Amino acid sequence: MTTIVGFSLLLTWIFILYQPSPGPGSIQKLGWQSWEVVSMSNDSQSPIQGNNTDLAIPVDSETPDVNWWNVTLPEPQVDSSSFPLDVWAPLLPHSTGLSEITVTQCRINPSLAEEVCAPGSTSEEDAIKGKWVRVRRDLNLEGGYLSPYLNIYYRRTRRQDINLVADIQLLADNDEPSTPGAWHKVNTSLRAGIFHAAPLYLWYRTGTTAGEMNAVERSNIITELDVLYGEDVPWYGFEKLEPPTMPEKGKVEATWLTYRRGVKPPPRAPPLHFSRSGKFKIMQVADLHYSVSQGFCRDTDRKPCQHSDNLTTTLVGKALEAERPDLVVFTGDQLNGQGTTWDPKSVLAKFAKAATDRKVPWASIFGNHDEEDGMPREEQITLMKALPYNLVDRGPKDVSGVSNYVLKVLSADPSKTHLLTLYFLDSGAYAKGYWDFFGFIPTEYDWIRESQTNWFLQQSSMFFHREIPIRTPNDLGHAWKVRQEQITPDTRRLAKPNALMFFHIPLQEAYTKADSDPGTHIALDVGIHGQEPPGNAKGNAGFYENGVLKAMESEHIGKGNALEVKVIGNGHCHITENCRRVKGIWNCFGGGGFDRRFRIYEISDYGETIRTYKRTEKDEIVDDMILAGKGAPL
Repeated sequence: MTTIVGFSLLLTWIFILYQPSPGPGSIQKLGWQSWEVVSMSNDSQSPIQGNNTDLAIPVDSETPDVNWWNVTLPEPQVDSSSFPLDVWAPLLPHSTGLSEITVTQCRINPSLAEEVCAPGSTSEEDAIKGKWVRVRRDLNLEGGYLSPYLNIYYRRTRRQDINLVADIQLLADNDEPSTPGAWHKVNTSLRAGIFHAAPLYLWYRTGTTAGEMNAVERSNIITELDVLYGEDVPWYGFEKLEPPTMPEKGKVEATWLTYRRGVKPPPRAPPLHFSRSGKFKIMQVADLHYSVSQGFCRDTDRKPCQHSDNLTTTLVGKALEAERPDLVVFTGDQLNGQGTTWDPKSVLAKFAKAATDRKVPWASIFGNHDEEDGMPREEQITLMKALPYNLVDRGPKDVSGVSNYVLKVLSADPSKTHLLTLYFLDSGAYAKGYWDFFGFIPTEYDWIRESQTNWFLQQSSMFFHREIPIRTPNDLGHAWKVRQEQITPDTRRLAKPNALMFFHIPLQEAYTKADSDPGTHIALDVGIHGQEPPGNAKGNAGFYENGVLKAMESEHIGKGNALEVKVIGNGHCHITENCRRVKGIWNCFGGGGFDRRFRIYEISDYGETIRTYKRTEKDEIVDDMILAGKGAPL
């Protein structure tokens, strides 16, 4: 017994009580500096966060001439010293520079044999210059099965006494950089392994050490490398290096090396708000179906029609300039899938470009094609949240799907009153349990699940009721005074804000019998439909009956009570673009086929009136109608 007790005490001392402390020699030891922080007393040595004058954060302002959503504040400080140096993570705002770059080719997939394919190094070189980091994008991805894997590696360091990479060039075999400096040539060609391809070499110039740089110089050092596939724009904050490492030829898409200088955090979207005249406009963009290539045309009568992705981006931009919406909603199938979006990141870099170039906030939901080519929804959400002016959110993990979230639109006055609710749901892709003829690939569409119904009802119950028609502070001006004079006390009631809801795949109810106008007895169904089979899922968890029809704008059951959700906006069906009212809720399709068109929702009267119409590529306005509010069908 004594032996057992003594042995237990010994183990307690060794594993719990004994805490060895490193001495001064250990602190001074030359070792891998992945997590070392070098503090400098000079303020100019602080990490550069990039210039961002587009940041808008809601703050209260006592100055009536300053809009609360338009006050700019500096970008929050990011502690880049906590970022790992030995992991390729291009979305991280690394301010630390690169010390060395190389290229390797390997017959084995580097993901399966990192040590075999990585460049040689020693522990001393790792400690001084940093460990080799692989850019996890194969330069020979389009090179065919016989081409070896070709990857770029770099070292990243926080040491203040190491010369950092300040510039990069791609040059032919016998060319050399024309500008002076300490240029270094990478011995392996960026076209190694490609039959009959002229060699192309990477040259990089090292500048001064981090300790000798001023703030401007440090903001211009190379901080990240990436690879782009296709002829479109690189990721936000990155630039292309000319020429492409693999030129476009036939079905082979171009491959580009891209780089980032300094830190370029994407500008954030301002909070959604009504204008002071009580208006808010949404533009729905449905089913872009973008590819790594510049795309092909479908469901349109446009001729000739080549490079459809570029044409569509131009059309979206033209509609944005004509409508000037406050929000763009992409309602799924941004990615074409079907083998054409084999690099989803390159496609995600371009799908919202028309909105981001014009600084328009945007939200997005997923369609059935978005993750067909391998990248899960969770990873796509992470990428989209790194794009400018995005308002996307992953949503709760215990609810079916990804991208179940809510956005509120607030009043323009300092009270920031919640005037409009926007619900976004993930309608899934393909339902498990339904299989094709061969038994491998599901072919039936998914649907809104019970957990999403519960989540929606929970979110709806959390919103405060406010008096409508809305009473607002006097500083909203004469328009409110006139409106208040026209309202009698018995017309006011407590209710939640009106709501619009967006998801990709329509419900079965969107194809059922439409309500009739009680005055004219005409079916409330406006727009083109019936030119393609119904796009709803065969399954149904009762979201319409047990969800949206249960969410009332008021808890009162007396006369005048109405549904909270006034409109459901869907995509998915390319040549269906009608609005049909079913049991009091308008089910509207974004459409987009024919001559290409975009659905607009114009909300006025501080959220009380909802109007919709479609703008065509010929600048025609079609199917203009009031869905809710004054002038809407009863």
